[in-house]
Amino acid sequence: MRKKSDYILRTCLILGDAVALILSFAMAYFVRVHVDPRPYMFESQLLDFTITIVFLVPIMLVVLAALGLYKKSVFLGRSRLTEVGKLALAAVLAVASLIVYDFFKGENLFPVRVMAVTAVALSFVFLMAERFLVRLAMRTIFRKDYGTKRVVIIGNSKNTEYLADYIAATPESGYRLAGLVANRRFIPKDLKTHQYSSLKEALKKARADVIFQTDEKSTEYVYKQAINRHILYYFVPSETALSSHFGEMELIGNTPAVLVMTTPLTGGAAVIKRVFDILFSLVGILVAAIPMAIVWLILKLSDVRHSPIYKDDRLTRYNRRFKCYKFRTMKAEYSGMTPEQAFIKMGKPELIRKYRKGGDYLANDPRVTKVGRFLRRTSIDELPQLFNILKGDISLIGPRALLPGELRDYGDRSLILTVKSGLTGFAQVSGRRDISFEERRALDIYYVRNWSLMLDLAIFFKTIAVVLKGEGAK
Repeated sequence: MRKKSDYILRTCLILGDAVALILSFAMAYFVRVHVDPRPYMFESQLLDFTITIVFLVPIMLVVLAALGLYKKSVFLGRSRLTEVGKLALAAVLAVASLIVYDFFKGENLFPVRVMAVTAVALSFVFLMAERFLVRLAMRTIFRKDYGTKRVVIIGNSKNTEYLADYIAATPESGYRLAGLVANRRFIPKDLKTHQYSSLKEALKKARADVIFQTDEKSTEYVYKQAINRHILYYFVPSETALSSHFGEMELIGNTPAVLVMTTPLTGGAAVIKRVFDILFSLVGILVAAIPMAIVWLILKLSDVRHSPIYKDDRLTRYNRRFKCYKFRTMKAEYSGMTPEQAFIKMGKPELIRKYRKGGDYLANDPRVTKVGRFLRRTSIDELPQLFNILKGDISLIGPRALLPGELRDYGDRSLILTVKSGLTGFAQVSGRRDISFEERRALDIYYVRNWSLMLDLAIFFKTIAVVLKGEGAK
């Protein structure tokens, strides 16, 4: 829950904003038709009007996101002026986008100007009210210490004292002080019991979710510790460094802190990606239901003793294990074995070196069944992973899901595991098995550090082309 609190907050905001916008336009229609006594020429019924608005809500939510209204620093910040101003602008832009749509589509959404003006006013009021309720709910939950992030502060600076005092006295901020690594003179008197002698000790015993560093000593080491444990890292800059920071600036009380992100795939972007994953997996399951049923039946008839679905332990975000679903393509007697174990069992240890030298691929692999070769060549064996996507184990697009034993070969494994693994990804569409292990790892790391919606779309369409052409499929 602690790691997901920001994700849940943004999801609540997006859903709440969508409901508020729909209600505001429905109310504007009701006021004009049933309250305003002046005559009007308006043929559309309330239900038809509302359905049109529902389909256009995603456009309005994009406007809100573009204005930065899903940033935690805006929503939970101490000043409301920034949010109020942006919400007013968002209400105007939302209605303006509908007017443009109405002009080109000719659906007569706003036959009189007063209705558009009413929609702007109600959008602003409803968005403000909805966000007030979400904010109130979140702060009430935080005060009960549910969903708060455990914080370790490291650094010999006055900012250590300021942050410690603020976090300890303000539970509704969403943070809870768990440890301090600093000289005693920088630790408030009533918080001396939170002191640890080293960062490693603090991270181990305090079960931290966030590190705040308040000085510039060993920043690379501290940042690496945050990456290795998949926790957030904030750097609190000195006054001279404020103008040259990298990352997202937030105010923690009165103290500016920079959230140094290992990947752009956070916050609202992660919510949007998850929504897309759910929609895609649902559509994919419906479309592929009959082909999957046929494959399942063929595999079951060919081997009645074993399940047609093979479940294998894989790793995804934050080093979490999950059961990866695939159609069984390997002979049952070699299931659950490493390639080395399988080749030794069949009496062909000479194949081990050949397999590894070929980039974990072997032509006419004796472990794979005839049906399995076809399923792998056409990528049909991957279809059951649509259910992994729906469950949230993996994403449609992301780094390749690692086997637990492969971690020792990944020098940057912590970076790879800062995002969800994917059914397809940058490495898979860049040659799949035709590129070396090192190249695949470099492409996965590039994806993590340079994620964007456009990159996801490019990989998605490239995946379709690769599968249809059978490029790199083995």
